[in-house]
Amino acid sequence: MASFVFLLTWLTMVFSLTVLVSSNSLVTLLEVKDSFSDDPLNVLKNWNSNNTDYCSWTGITCDGDTGVVTSLNLSAGSLAGVISPSLGRLTGLQVLDLSSNSLTGHIPTSLSNLTSLAVLLLYSNGLSGTIPASFGSLSSLRVLRLGDNPGVSGPIPDSFGDLLNLTVLGLASCNLTGSIPRQLGRLTKLQRLVLQQNQLQGLIPPEIGDCRDLVDLVLANNNISGSIPAELGSLANLQILNLGNNSLDGEIPSQLGKLSQLFYLNFMANKLQGPIPRSFGRLISLQNLDLSENQLVGSIPDELSELSELVFMVLSTNQLSGPLPENLCQNSSKLEHLLLSTNNFTGEIPLSLVSCQSLKQLDLANNSLSGFIPSEFGELLNLTDLLLNNNSFSGTIPRSLGNLSNLQTLTLYHNGLQGRIPEELGMLQKLEILFLYENQLSGEIPPTIGNCSSLEMMDFFGNQLSGSIPGSLGMLENLNFLHLRGNGFSGEIPVSLGNCHQLAILDLADNQLSGGIPASFGQLESLEQLMLYHNSLHGSIPDEMFNCKNVTRVNLSNNRLNGSLLPLCGSSSLLSFDVTNNSFNFDVPAQLGNSPMLKRIQLGSNRLIGGIPLTLGSIKELSILDLSRNSLAGEIPEELASCSKLTHIALNGNKFSGSVPAWLGSMSQLGELKLSNNGFSGILPVELFNCSNLLKLSLDDNQLNGTVPTQIGELVSINVLNLADNKFSGPIPASIGRLTKLYDLRLSHNSFTGNIPFELSQLQELQSTLDLSYNHLTGEIPPFLKSLSKLENLDLSHNSLTGGVPRQIGEMSSLVKLDLSYNRLQGELDKVFDRWPVQSFEANAALCGNPIQTCSTNNSSRRRTGLDAASIAVVSISATVIFALMIAAIVILKKRSPRRTCEVNCASTSSSSNTHRHLLMKGSMRREFRWGAVMEATHYLNDEFIIGSGGAGIVYRAELSTGETVAVKKFLHKEGDAFLLDKCFDREVKTLGRIRHRHLVKLLGFLSGA
Repeated sequence: MASFVFLLTWLTMVFSLTVLVSSNSLVTLLEVKDSFSDDPLNVLKNWNSNNTDYCSWTGITCDGDTGVVTSLNLSAGSLAGVISPSLGRLTGLQVLDLSSNSLTGHIPTSLSNLTSLAVLLLYSNGLSGTIPASFGSLSSLRVLRLGDNPGVSGPIPDSFGDLLNLTVLGLASCNLTGSIPRQLGRLTKLQRLVLQQNQLQGLIPPEIGDCRDLVDLVLANNNISGSIPAELGSLANLQILNLGNNSLDGEIPSQLGKLSQLFYLNFMANKLQGPIPRSFGRLISLQNLDLSENQLVGSIPDELSELSELVFMVLSTNQLSGPLPENLCQNSSKLEHLLLSTNNFTGEIPLSLVSCQSLKQLDLANNSLSGFIPSEFGELLNLTDLLLNNNSFSGTIPRSLGNLSNLQTLTLYHNGLQGRIPEELGMLQKLEILFLYENQLSGEIPPTIGNCSSLEMMDFFGNQLSGSIPGSLGMLENLNFLHLRGNGFSGEIPVSLGNCHQLAILDLADNQLSGGIPASFGQLESLEQLMLYHNSLHGSIPDEMFNCKNVTRVNLSNNRLNGSLLPLCGSSSLLSFDVTNNSFNFDVPAQLGNSPMLKRIQLGSNRLIGGIPLTLGSIKELSILDLSRNSLAGEIPEELASCSKLTHIALNGNKFSGSVPAWLGSMSQLGELKLSNNGFSGILPVELFNCSNLLKLSLDDNQLNGTVPTQIGELVSINVLNLADNKFSGPIPASIGRLTKLYDLRLSHNSFTGNIPFELSQLQELQSTLDLSYNHLTGEIPPFLKSLSKLENLDLSHNSLTGGVPRQIGEMSSLVKLDLSYNRLQGELDKVFDRWPVQSFEANAALCGNPIQTCSTNNSSRRRTGLDAASIAVVSISATVIFALMIAAIVILKKRSPRRTCEVNCASTSSSSNTHRHLLMKGSMRREFRWGAVMEATHYLNDEFIIGSGGAGIVYRAELSTGETVAVKKFLHKEGDAFLLDKCFDREVKTLGRIRHRHLVKLLGFLSGA
């Protein structure tokens, strides 16, 4: 009876406990349901309080005796929301799988209460935060997978080293940082350690070598550094070892050759050095070997030929050298992918490669291989990709390649292949890519290529192919890339190309094609790039091409096309548009403004008329605008100010007028501004010099005037400055000396005055040209020009420079051209100028020495030619003495008793008008003047030098070659008055020779002649 009572009591307690557990689990599970914000697949449809049998709910498994929830599996349910912390109350859980959903938020630390948990799968969600270190207390855990949660960050907890029953640890594709804990080496039951695609750093712990049951070790795509631990060679069960895409260095440990179970080895994209270990020949199970993108050296070990299970051998992008092993395919009957590109292999291709009958991919590109391409390659019937580009192969393309019926890619470009393209290539029905460019192939394209019905990309650029482009190419319906540039093709463009409806890139440039652009091109609705430049095409653009709505790049430059550009403007996706050097003769299409991403408009050297369309101002991405050498007119529209990314503006060689716009100064990225050869007028806006990135400024051949603002010195980046052929006046700004990057400076054909600024000596990079010719510059040639040590062309001609020619100019070894002609230079040239032609110094009357006339002590006056008979008195003056004061003083002094300080004699050889008189003064006052020197100093009595005039004559200001400033008086007379004029002339000369007064100028000499 007592036993019965005890049993009844026990049953009552168990029932009560079960009811309590059942009630708590129901509440907990409903809280879990509430944590999900979205259930698009109705996975939780039967999770409701009306159905209290939660063990029948979707994804729930219970203990049959106690009703305790042991498994919760809601994977791949598209659930959104967070992981409920309430799950921590389901202490009987052994499996929790919420993987492959859209859950967010942190991983609850309450899950560490699930002490019976053996499997925790939370991978492929949107979880964030750190991994709870308390998970280290889950001593029953065998499988932990938290990967593919990019928001999960922080370190891998050291406490994971306490999970001694763990067999799988998957933390891939998160954002974990820090180093790999060495404590993981304590996980002796661990079989899979997958930590790839994180931000892990530091070394690979040698302790990992203690995980003797490890089958998969995947640490790829991190920032792990250091060497590969030799201890990994102890992992006898290892089948997968993936350390690719890290920063590992040092040599590959030979101990890894002991991993006889290994079938996948990937060390790609590291910094590994040294040779490939010969011990790898003992990896008898190896199927995949990838050592690409490292710094490995030496040759391929012969031992690798023993890898009979090998399918992938990828050794590309290293520094391997030597010939390819003869026995490479000796035992590799299963080898399908042999990728050895981008190394330093030399020699010929071994014929033994033909033994690799299973080969699908053979990549020997980017090496230094030579010799012929073996015709035996035609026996590799499984080959899908043959890449031999960027080597030194010679000879012809083997006809036998036409037997490779499975071939999809054939790249033989950048070799020395010669001869014709085999017509047998037309048998390759599966061929998708055919690249033969940059060889020496000749002859015509075989029409059979049109039979390669799968062909998508065809590139024959840079050969010596000739003849016409075969019309059979129009049969290639899948063709999207056709590149025949840089050959000698002639004839017309086949109309049939319009049938290649998939064609996106068409490049026929740099040939000798003639005729017009086919109207059938209007059918190329997929066309993106049209490159026909450097041919002899003529005629107009077919209207049908307006249907090509996807065009992004057009280059028809250097042809003979004419008419309107409008048919090329049907696309609103244009990025570049170049029709330079044709004969287009309509307006610039306003429709170009419909392409907001257009960066380059190049319409130079045509016959375009009208103005610049205002719509161009809406192209915010425009960087290059070249409308040069057309017949455009009007002003530059202010709307272009919106094109703030402009770097090049070329409007030169048109008929533009108005002023140079001040808004150009707002173009902060402008590097080149060419407005030359137009009709621009007015002064330069100072705002222009805000363009601090300007490299080239060409304003020559306009009608600009005024002075050049000193702000020009703000163009600190400029290399080329050309202001020639304008009407600028005033001095050359000294601030130009701040333009220390100038390579070329041209200021000729203006009206600049004053001296050559000393500051120009700072232009140390000036190399091409310094041209200051055809101005009104005065003063001497400054010796400091010698400091321009790179200068090649110096032109100071046609100015009013005086003094001697500094010998330092002749010592400028870089000078190729020197022109100092038509100035007022004087003195004897130094011997260093012997190498220059006479034209460099001509029309400098007082200059002598080689290479011009020899210097002599008797500089007799030369006969005057081409002028009316006149007598000229040369008088030295100061700038403050007025000629009228001199005349008045003479009248006053004539009434006084003369006090002679020296005697003057007039000697005349003849009274005829064909004589020249010379003033003879006694003592040290004697001076001689040459007629040519006086004429040169006054530019042959040019009106611009007049400083006074009266009934008796005209007075000119002249600066002699000696540097002296003198007054020259020309006496006027009427025809038939020559005798009276001579008397008057003699009397005035004698009077001026006698008088001395502090307010009067001194007579230096006189000349008289016809």
